[in-house]
Formats: sequence, C-alpha cells, structure tokens
Amino acid sequence: MKKTAFLFPGQGSQSIGMGLDFHQEYDFVREIFDMAEEITHINLSKLCFKGPMEDLIMTVNLQPAVTAVNLACLAAIEKEDLKADFCAGHSLGEYSALCSAGVISKEDTVKLVFKRGELMHRESTKYKGAMHAVVGLPIEDVEALVAEVQKDGVISVANHNAEKQIVITGAPDSVNRVSSLAAEKGAKSIPLKVSGAWHSELIRRAQDEFRNFLEGFSFNSPDSAIVFNVTADNENNPDEIKSIMERQLCSPVKWYDSMKKLIEENVEVFVEIGPGRVLTGLLKKILPGDYQGNVYNVSNMKQLEKFLNENK
Repeated sequence: MKKTAFLFPGQGSQSIGMGLDFHQEYDFVREIFDMAEEITHINLSKLCFKGPMEDLIMTVNLQPAVTAVNLACLAAIEKEDLKADFCAGHSLGEYSALCSAGVISKEDTVKLVFKRGELMHRESTKYKGAMHAVVGLPIEDVEALVAEVQKDGVISVANHNAEKQIVITGAPDSVNRVSSLAAEKGAKSIPLKVSGAWHSELIRRAQDEFRNFLEGFSFNSPDSAIVFNVTADNENNPDEIKSIMERQLCSPVKWYDSMKKLIEENVEVFVEIGPGRVLTGLLKKILPGDYQGNVYNVSNMKQLEKFLNENK
C-alpha cells in the first residue's frame, strides 16, 4: 500500500444520519455505539441517525457522537487489515487519531472526549464566546490584528486551517473587532455557529481540570506517526503526548502546518475517516497543483468500497 495518512474530523463535520449504514452493516460498529452509550449514558445512535440537530450539536453530546462515528468508520477500514503510516485529527478528531495509532483504547477515547465535552460545555455557559473564520489574509496578518486587540480583551487564533483560512476565538467584542479590522484589509469574516470560544483563554479552567483527568489514563507509544495540532510535528513519548493533549484545549490547531508536514513526508494517499468533507475540502486547498496524491472520504459503505477498490 502507498504511504497513507488517516485524517479524522472534529466538531463541525456532523450531520443527521452519520454512521447509519455502517451501523446497519457491521456487528462491531453496533458494539462501538453500545460501548459509547454505556460510558456516556447518551443515546448516541438516535442522535447520530435521527437527531434532532439542536441536541446533536450540544458540545457535551457532539464530541462523543462524532467520535463514535469516526471509530466506526475506522473499524470498517481496519477490518480489511489496512493501517496508516501517519495519523492526524482536527481538534476533537485528534483523539480518534490517538486510537488509530494505538495510543489509547476505543473505550478510553470515548471517556476522554466525553469529559472534554462536559468541561468545554460547562465553561461555555459561564463565559460567552464567539468564533469567526477569517478568509483572505495570511496567518502573520491575522496574528498581528489579534495582538493589537488582545490588549483590551480575550482573543486568539483558534485554527490555522488553510493558508488564508484562519479561525479566531475569544470574547464576542474582541472577535468582532478583529473581524472588522480584517475586513478593512480586504478579508472576509464569517461567524461560526458554536456555543463557546474553543481554543481560547476563556476555557482555561477546563484545560486545568482536564489535565488532572488525563493523569488517570495510560498512553502507549504510537505504532504509526501522529502529527499533532499543537506542534504540527510527530511525538513518540507517551508522557509528552499526554501533555500535548492537555495543551490542545487552549492552543491553536496548526492544521495547515500539519498538512504541510504530511506533504513533506511524501504521503500519497489521504483518507478522511468520519462524517463530512471538511478536511478533504481544506486539503484540496493546501495540496500543490502538481502534487501526486489521492484524497478519499470514508463515511459510508459506498465510499469505503471505492477506497478499498483503489488501494488494496
């Protein structure tokens, strides 16, 4: 098999019906949902397959729901004895990447994302936050605007998703001000439908508490390389991986740099494993026009069959 990277989506990729055909097809997928529902005491299969969307998108529900679908799609691939050379996940999706690389079990993956969702939801009810996507400016320009406004309020870069697609996060007034300044420089600013200021200082207390929760889990050395959000680089030491995952809550997601790292490693096959096409869309903006690589989605049976037919 060609040099392959598995990519796992996070919040924002959800849709009603996600994971349904895998759930209908495979006993082991039903077992994954049963396990996740036993841990969370949430009817995740009903939320994923029937909604309603307003309940699904609540962070405390959404994090284990998307993760269950990611793990279901991954299990369908692993049934064919396919493994990745590299893994990466976007924010929440990084926990699925840890599972794919053998760092944590499926059960611990669900336990961690469920606690993460609970803590983030709690902080979002205490501190009103906002997130906007700024499109059309390079990261250096957005960082300069953030630094200018940071003196008066909480504001930071949440995600560097593509070369000129950057998400800012923080207090609503500060986010609006940076958006206005970016618009003056010719950028487009798009408010995101989120319930909190993820990857900002407004959820710092969640990160501090999550650090203590993480201590109760054993991490293994990865059996495939993981490119991490916080560093846009690999790490093999389990203790350092645990530290990275704790810092991830308030640190920027360096997705653009992570994908550039995979390009430098000459990855030939990129597979988005889980609901939606968010990461595929970003990757097609990042890959050079002459890059010799193929991009796949695996979120349903039809897509799985296409991927397998072309890569086995």
